[in-house]
Amino acid sequence: MSSKIITYSEVGAGKGFYTLLAIFAAICAVGFFAFLYLEHEGHYVTGMNNQIVWGLPHVFAIFLIVAASGALNIGSIGTVFRKKIYQPLGRLSALLAISLLVGGLVVLVLDLGHADRLIIAMTHYNFKSIFAWNIILYNGFLGLVGFYIWTMMDRKLKEAYPYAGFMAFTWRLLLTMGTGSIFGFLVARQFYDAAIMAPLFIAMSFSLGLAVFILVLFASYKWTGRELGDLIINRLRYLLAIFIAAVLFFELMRHLSNLYATEHHGVEWFILRDGGVYTQLFWIVQIFLGSLVPLSLIFCRFLAGNRLSLVIAAGLVILGGFAQLYVILIGGQAFPLVLFPGADVESSYFDGVTNSYSPSIWEIMLGLGGVGLAFLMVTIGVKVLRFLPESLSDGIVDKAR
Repeated sequence: MSSKIITYSEVGAGKGFYTLLAIFAAICAVGFFAFLYLEHEGHYVTGMNNQIVWGLPHVFAIFLIVAASGALNIGSIGTVFRKKIYQPLGRLSALLAISLLVGGLVVLVLDLGHADRLIIAMTHYNFKSIFAWNIILYNGFLGLVGFYIWTMMDRKLKEAYPYAGFMAFTWRLLLTMGTGSIFGFLVARQFYDAAIMAPLFIAMSFSLGLAVFILVLFASYKWTGRELGDLIINRLRYLLAIFIAAVLFFELMRHLSNLYATEHHGVEWFILRDGGVYTQLFWIVQIFLGSLVPLSLIFCRFLAGNRLSLVIAAGLVILGGFAQLYVILIGGQAFPLVLFPGADVESSYFDGVTNSYSPSIWEIMLGLGGVGLAFLMVTIGVKVLRFLPESLSDGIVDKAR
């Protein structure tokens, strides 16, 4: 194993550590203040209504949950597929996965309106509900990844390491498939009703998780002054390109299959042509900035080996993935429900009307609070435990392969 060569250590408690701690703690405080305000005033101060019941906090939450699953993929490649070059990144990968999932779940819980109702969800299960399945999947993910970290850090559990990695990898696939199936099973919404939503979300998790991991890896090694070689960076660079292409492929298949079915023509033209802000987010942010530009930055010959281009590409992938989830969640609800196919429905209750939604500052604050909590956990984690290799220079990484 690579651990025979790679040495891990905690980061120092210098000025940079306390600065990051203060920044992320302040962001968490902003999110908590937004929760208290929403709890006191009610959800009428948000942009959500009876037509758009999932708002911007849900976009933040699902983004963090999907990215958490994908962040663990780096460790899984080293453990399950025996690619030893990735094994030194396994600890940071698992820490980031747990942190992102906790951040996403906190946003979901605090957006319930009555956060205490979580107790009901934890004690009364409706196994016909995909949401009930996901509660089991989230808790199982936290437990398995925690055990996976234990096997990587404790030599006494060395023999359990590959089994823990395989279980965590299998569970993360189930978790992401369950998250995508939430939308795939909602047959009432024309933009959701598709079995391909499950593999699409799995591909999105690979792309978003790796993009977040790349930024965290660069930031942590720049912050601590540790050496990060080109060998591992180039592996991550082209792996990100593969995942971006996979998301594009599944997105293309989803829209082509919807265009083939006449019943989905209305919602497809709404998203692709007539949806206003949703159409702009789809074509400009998701497809162009979030997919095509990152691929160009990765494969451009003049930028080969350029680390800044990889950082920009990862940042754009995150931006595009967030826009994609916004289009799926909000755009899918904005299109009116088709209650009677082939008939015109007119009433005073928004029938046949495109639903409007504008996120409030409180929703933005709550969502950012979840992001701040996730990175606060990562910052504290690398300080108190040995998650980061002291060096990932080309010489050391090459010997670890």
